[in-house]
Amino acid sequence: MLTTTSLRVVGPAELPEALRVLRREPVNNAFVTARVLASGLDPWRLGGEMWGWYRDGRLESLCYNGANLVPLCAGPEAVRAFAERARRQGRRCSSLVGPAGPTRALWAALEPSWGPAREVRASQPLMVADRVPDQVAPDPLVRRVAKTEMDLVLPACVAMFTEEVGVSPLAGDGGLVYQARVAELVGTGRSFARIEDGRVVFKAEIGAATPEACQIQGVWVAPERRGEGLSETGMAAVLAYALRDVSPLVSLYVNDYNAPARATYRRVGFREIGTFTSVLF
Repeated sequence: MLTTTSLRVVGPAELPEALRVLRREPVNNAFVTARVLASGLDPWRLGGEMWGWYRDGRLESLCYNGANLVPLCAGPEAVRAFAERARRQGRRCSSLVGPAGPTRALWAALEPSWGPAREVRASQPLMVADRVPDQVAPDPLVRRVAKTEMDLVLPACVAMFTEEVGVSPLAGDGGLVYQARVAELVGTGRSFARIEDGRVVFKAEIGAATPEACQIQGVWVAPERRGEGLSETGMAAVLAYALRDVSPLVSLYVNDYNAPARATYRRVGFREIGTFTSVLF
């Protein structure tokens, strides 16, 4: 029998099928799954299109096309189809990010027409934890950031983003989108910090949350306080909050060259289960 394949935008009526695909890899797909659970598949609410690759009419793979281009549960055939559509459309995203295999393959197909990238982070270990180890005591001073403390946490978030990504999140639109995102995390109780004398010295957020898994992001320690162990006890505290209040499995991904951070996460109970790739424009 002849196999037929096709690619098109996944519509709101196909939400159950899209979630079926996303839940095949709950940790890898946590970021996009969280957006879909919150907003559905309407492009305006989702902040981008969800492309679907179908085999014999059955949805098999997805690619989120918004501020990021993210291939999900995508084998070689699906990646080629996503690359062709992205190439025809032209680059609209600020990054490609996702599981290393399909993301690297997608970039290899797009680089001749989209390149060069500002930076390619080809190997970012994906780590997960399902408990806080007994030997690490969570920092009792790390707590949820209050809505009235936006003015305290925002400078720390901007500093972290600029240090990590290499550009300020306040560029372009003056930071309106970024500030709204920080406010959303604070408002939903997913922003955590240790605040001393009116200044953030450690902070992290639970950036994506689903019933199966959540993802910690934006881990940052004030430069003058690094080396004191605040990241280890602070991460233990955020991990404890996440496991208790959000999901039974907590994930994050980290640059492979950041040996101190990887060592900290391992001490706090995280283990490596895969690799992500990020291509930054």
